[in-house]
Amino acid sequence: MDVDAYSYAHRRSWDRLDQLARRRKLSGAESDELVALYRRTSQQLARLQSHSPDPELIAGLSALLARARGRVLGTRTDTWGEIGHFFAHRFPAAVYRAWPWWASVAALFVAVSAWLAIWIEGSGRARELFGITSDNSAITAPGGAFETYYTEHPNDAFAAQVWTNNAWVAAIALFTGVLILPAVYLLFMNALNVGITAGLMAEADRLDSFFGFILPHGTLELTAVFVAGGAGLKLGWTLIDPGRLSRVEAVARQGRATATIALGLVGVLFVSGLLEGFVTPSPLPAPVRIGIGFAAEALFLAYVFGAGRRAALAQDAAAALPVEESELWQTTSGTR
Repeated sequence: MDVDAYSYAHRRSWDRLDQLARRRKLSGAESDELVALYRRTSQQLARLQSHSPDPELIAGLSALLARARGRVLGTRTDTWGEIGHFFAHRFPAAVYRAWPWWASVAALFVAVSAWLAIWIEGSGRARELFGITSDNSAITAPGGAFETYYTEHPNDAFAAQVWTNNAWVAAIALFTGVLILPAVYLLFMNALNVGITAGLMAEADRLDSFFGFILPHGTLELTAVFVAGGAGLKLGWTLIDPGRLSRVEAVARQGRATATIALGLVGVLFVSGLLEGFVTPSPLPAPVRIGIGFAAEALFLAYVFGAGRRAALAQDAAAALPVEESELWQTTSGTR
């Protein structure tokens, strides 16, 4: 069975079923069409499951049928249930499926930043190359620009500012990833900024201050940027190597996963913004502030590799079930 050709041949009817299932009001003719398309798509899903199980395609069709089934049976959409399902299943599963990409981005980012910091600390050539002046005490001294950056604004306004900025950076990394080079450039410039700052603080023998102000919020914040960059690059690679699907279908499917990650990262970066606005500049001892940051990072990783892994495995298991059981799984797991 040629899955690509089969999907292409029936894509229009699937899209029509999705449109009807989402409409608030249907005419009599549209209701009949909805029922007919629902039955036909159920048969098509069963055929796909028996010939060539593709977890993502089948999970998508199963979700579509569950939504249409709810409309056919007259159930109402539970908005809070949808939100809960998104954060309990869809978002962590999407992040988990992309983890090799963002883990690789994280490793390269840390390596590049550390190399730049070491080079800048002990090389006049590096200073000349990056246009760094010989006197940086205004930045690195106690109470200098590096520290006052976190304390010169009211906590709530600063938290809102960094949340907006970080969400923008993450969105750029995500959606320029399809072109690959812009996302790589953005990630490199962020690594360069971290590396230069760390090198200057190390030269001033103030790495304790550097880590004391960076780690409370930076662990979670940078992880969100890594996830965004990795997911964006995965989207770009899908354009180069679409696998068994057509290029358009493969990019559309990965684009939906990327959009899921983008929406979920808004919440992650909100937490990071709160940490940067209220914990980083707080009078708490540095070990306590760093411990709070590490705790937030540990919770996020446990969320992705715990709930995300379970959700991804459940999606794969549902893709292998007969259509009736697959719909039941989608319904009981929270999709309406």
